[in-house]
Amino acid sequence: MKLSLSYKPEFESLKELLIKMASERSIDALLKMIVDNMIQRPHIALVRIWLKKQGDLCNNCLMSKNCAQNIECLHLAASGGLSIVKKKNDWSILTGPSRRIPINVSTIGKVAGKKKALTKKEIEKEIDWQARDIWAKGEKIIGFGAQPLLFKNEILGVIAIYSRIKADRVKEGKFWVKMIAHSAAATIASVKAFNEIDHLKSQLELENAYLKEEINAAQAFGDIIGESPHLMNILDQIELVASTDANIFIFGESGTGKELIAREIHKRSLRKKMPMIKVNCATIPGELYESEFFGHIKGAFTGAIKDRAGRFQAADKGTLFLDEIGELPIRLQSKLLRVLQEGTYERLGEDITRHVNVRIIAATNRNIKKDIKKGRFRQDLFYRLNVFPIHIAPLRERKKDIKLLVYHFLKKISQDMQRSIPGISNINMEKLVSYSWPGNVRELKNIIERSVITSRGGMLEFNISDYPDEPDLTSQKNKDPKSTVKILTDQEMAALSAKNIINAIKICEGKIYGKKGAASLLNIPPTTLCSRIKKIQKTKSI
Repeated sequence: MKLSLSYKPEFESLKELLIKMASERSIDALLKMIVDNMIQRPHIALVRIWLKKQGDLCNNCLMSKNCAQNIECLHLAASGGLSIVKKKNDWSILTGPSRRIPINVSTIGKVAGKKKALTKKEIEKEIDWQARDIWAKGEKIIGFGAQPLLFKNEILGVIAIYSRIKADRVKEGKFWVKMIAHSAAATIASVKAFNEIDHLKSQLELENAYLKEEINAAQAFGDIIGESPHLMNILDQIELVASTDANIFIFGESGTGKELIAREIHKRSLRKKMPMIKVNCATIPGELYESEFFGHIKGAFTGAIKDRAGRFQAADKGTLFLDEIGELPIRLQSKLLRVLQEGTYERLGEDITRHVNVRIIAATNRNIKKDIKKGRFRQDLFYRLNVFPIHIAPLRERKKDIKLLVYHFLKKISQDMQRSIPGISNINMEKLVSYSWPGNVRELKNIIERSVITSRGGMLEFNISDYPDEPDLTSQKNKDPKSTVKILTDQEMAALSAKNIINAIKICEGKIYGKKGAASLLNIPPTTLCSRIKKIQKTKSI
């Protein structure tokens, strides 16, 4: 049978096979694809593929006596063909005499051992091929070729093709078998790599899940540290409300940890896989409130150079934490109420109504009920937000928590600074416990941080000057207020505040953010400090 034009479509189909092989991600499916494609050609009688694997049938393998290592061998992984002698013969079974072949044993084993195809003379000398003469003649098999599945000089297996025409009668046949073997080896290596990555990924995910469980068990409420009855009550409230979608209003003085409570509620909610977006209502410039909350389109106002999504869109399906909501302008409160009631809003400059699903956690250090009476806060908005109120007591009312917080901050701050954890004397601890902490937990953390920096000799050092002077209210009760109290004008207060900020910036060498920044020294958020600096810059150069 001479090569004619009728063979060209066959080689075209082999090109298609190579393309399909490259995209396969299952070794079993890949091998079946190769075998099923090849046996469709009438001159091919049988196609078999072996893969190199660990020895598993060494005790009853027919070739175990000839196997030098009993560690690795070739496993028959795919087979297909059609007998013309006994059409009922199933050549796809993988349990015959050739199901395991030792490396360097028989024609197939030697292809694996040498990592290359055998020559025609080498094949003719092989005993196993001669022994099959009767079977081969009956099936009219006169051509045989075997190619190694080789990737980066590592033998992965062997593909063998038994043909009813001589291999040299179709000159391109040997080339295509070699191409298929090369592509199969590359795909097998790729699949193994993907499987290994998936395995490692699954293992890491599992380890991560276990680690999370251990962390949650060891520290059930994250960074919420304390054991006072008041704090225990708050933790109970978190457990009750977290899994619901109720809006929450957190009340507490500045520095008591309102954001920490909000994050813990979100972490334990059904929305925990979605983001919690924070908005500090006190730091947004008045003219940008609406854009910050709802977004805007390009050209909506001067400076709107592109479309921008607001915080509500960012928090969709998640939680929106409105910190210092008492500072929200009254004109925006009505729009916020509409979103809470209807779940809809429009971007600035846009007529499209958008739908949103967010849970609101609001927080304030103001007396909202007084603000309602003065017309500074809408009562209907208050009722919408105040579905589940949580009141955080100031640190001076939670004396039992101070020691635990001190030890917690000592450990964390020392680790962050890569210093050994200093000790603390009973006298100094009593100083901390007896102090009134007007700045609450935030002030305590700042003082511990400052003390860790200044302490020497392995003991935490405190000076009374570390603390702000507290007014002696008892000694002033009977004094004439006119003689003891000096009233400053607004201009004097502004000048005093400006001077204080300038001094802080100078001490911190111009640094605003971070542990050693001016914001930390002044015990205010960096965003608040930036806003105050801008106001000062209008009247004074700093």
